[in-house]
Amino acid sequence: MEEEPSNLPVSLWGRVSAFETRAREAYKRKPISHWILLVLSSAAMLVAFPASSLLSRVYYANGGTSKWIISWVAVAGWPLTALILLPTYLVCKASPTPLTLKLTYSYIVLGLLSAADNLMYAYAYAYLPASTASLLASSSLVFSALFGYLLVKNKLNAAIVNAVVVITAAMTIIALDSDSDRYGNVTDKQYIWGFVWDILGSALHGLIFALSELVFVKLVGRRSFHVVLEQQVMVSLFAFVFTTIGVIVNNDFQGMKYEARSFKGGKSSYYLVLIWSTISFQLGVLGSVAVLFLSSTVLAGVLNAIRVPLTSIAAVILLKDPMSGLKILSLVVTFWGFGCYIYGSSSTSKDSS
Repeated sequence: MEEEPSNLPVSLWGRVSAFETRAREAYKRKPISHWILLVLSSAAMLVAFPASSLLSRVYYANGGTSKWIISWVAVAGWPLTALILLPTYLVCKASPTPLTLKLTYSYIVLGLLSAADNLMYAYAYAYLPASTASLLASSSLVFSALFGYLLVKNKLNAAIVNAVVVITAAMTIIALDSDSDRYGNVTDKQYIWGFVWDILGSALHGLIFALSELVFVKLVGRRSFHVVLEQQVMVSLFAFVFTTIGVIVNNDFQGMKYEARSFKGGKSSYYLVLIWSTISFQLGVLGSVAVLFLSSTVLAGVLNAIRVPLTSIAAVILLKDPMSGLKILSLVVTFWGFGCYIYGSSSTSKDSS
């Protein structure tokens, strides 16, 4: 009877010591430059993506109205990614991936889907608070798991299925709380459509993620930093082309002059919002690509889990977004769902290895 209490601290301390040992060994296996890049990439994900989301809401809250413009700035920064890709050819002597007809066609399709996805999210941020929109966008994890299982034959275990159910429940909680965070200038119909577009955009985002993985498995056959960057550049380029066509057809480039004049804060504020939206989104993309290459999809999942509450909290503090009890509950449930997914992904990774 007296030994049982003493065994628990020893066992717990043993687990902590084992974790510390594994962490120290992992640290020693990589050079310091690896960890510096990983920290910078993680910081880019945690800062740039929430900043991009908040700037989209700032655009609409201060007089912006165009959904195409917000879609366009999300991909207009693709040359930044191309600039990062060039040194891998010139300095690292990496060989460009041959552009076959199938691979080119895949990039075109992914670019078209990405353009549509950005447009759906633009509609969502036009009608929803940034905190609500970011919570709903977390449902892309559900669709990534489902499409990954159907298209790429990724494994599903009890933890991942539980994550799907939990995150779906979190989305239902937000739906029940729709009256508490609707802006006064947004009608009931617009709020409902914002909700629908956010979920549809998340579903399409999950499909794009699964199709991108399928391209690596079926067409590319290898995965390295420059190969991932190549795909990102090509998909963003085609998405930029499709979105630019939409902006031109909708006469939104001409409309930018009118929006800039009527924007709260003036023309300089208007263009700064768009420029920083472009830069922040591309920094987030580069950060996520680097994290996937330098670490694992599990760490990327952890950072995505942290990104959701960061965006919501920042929206409440900076944009004065309403935060009801049900939305806080949804945030907690979403975080729990992310934890289940990360645990399930880690387990399947160990089983496959």
